[in-house]
Amino acid sequence: MTFKKISSFTLIELLVVIIIIGILAAIAAPGFDRTKQNSLSREAIASLKLIAAAQKVYKMESNNNRYVGCTTAALCNTALSLDLQPANWLYSVSVNAAGVATLTATRVGTAACTYTLTSANFNAEPVKSAGCPAGMQ
Repeated sequence: MTFKKISSFTLIELLVVIIIIGILAAIAAPGFDRTKQNSLSREAIASLKLIAAAQKVYKMESNNNRYVGCTTAALCNTALSLDLQPANWLYSVSVNAAGVATLTATRVGTAACTYTLTSANFNAEPVKSAGCPAGMQ
């Protein structure tokens, strides 16, 4: 009776492969986190600029020539005919007595991270708070 030798991996070979995969994952993880933080910041900036553009249109078309205030993304969506998704950022617009609008995006789960844009210069880049992670633009 003859036996066929079945070739297989040894335990040492499997452990070496697992260790190499772990090392590669540890090297790649910070890059993925930085990319995710950067994309989240770009989402906030793009949404604030979208709200600013909608506010300009609203002000031009409204009879009272004022900006509209809203405290949630749902209210902003309704008032300005937008489709903001509040999954990552909480959006609000406040209008003071002088008629100056302040647009704010606050990161969900990180209340210290906010982006702010005022109607005094809607064409500028939003201002980032000091509480935002370093990877965020």
